[in-house]
Amino acid sequence: MERWYLATMMSLLLHQIDAAFWQEWRMFQVPGGIQGFLLFNLLAIGVLLHGYRQVVLGLGSARRYALLCGALGIGTALIDAGFAAAGRGEFHLPLSLLTLLACLVSGSGLMLRSRRR
Repeated sequence: MERWYLATMMSLLLHQIDAAFWQEWRMFQVPGGIQGFLLFNLLAIGVLLHGYRQVVLGLGSARRYALLCGALGIGTALIDAGFAAAGRGEFHLPLSLLTLLACLVSGSGLMLRSRRR
């Protein structure tokens, strides 16, 4: 589970770097613009890193954090695919698309791995 979590977390972090380039806060009309976007990322990255610690240490909450991280990976890919289907031009570069694919694949792998007992 640790490797799937790390792959998903890294994919999500890379996507957020890409999202800053594409000014994703405008797509989502985030209150506060870039400041709201940065606050969201501060909280989201903190939760993901805390969850990774739970997974590495094998704590009881690890599975819940892994499911959350996996859902975020899948959700990120699906939401941005929806924006693309609606005609938005963001995230159309090859590495942007590859990052979204990595979010989907690693998030799915993490969800599957986390469901095993």
